[in-house]
Amino acid sequence: MLNNIGPAGFIIIAIVVLVLFGRGKVAALMGEVGKGITSFKKGLKDGSDEIEKASDDAASAARDVTPETDKNKDKV
Repeated sequence: MLNNIGPAGFIIIAIVVLVLFGRGKVAALMGEVGKGITSFKKGLKDGSDEIEKASDDAASAARDVTPETDKNKDKV
């Protein structure tokens, strides 16, 4: 059904939406959508930064926990 809508169909739909809701409400809605996308991207970036930091902390916290008796056997 949506495959048959061409550029003229989208223009007609846009005109109907503008008539029904008015230019101010459509502009406000698009502004909110933009803020939502920006917030989503920031959240993704913060999440990946947090994962990187956690992996760096885990790598630096890694230590040798081999008992001393086993360490001495390896040296012989």
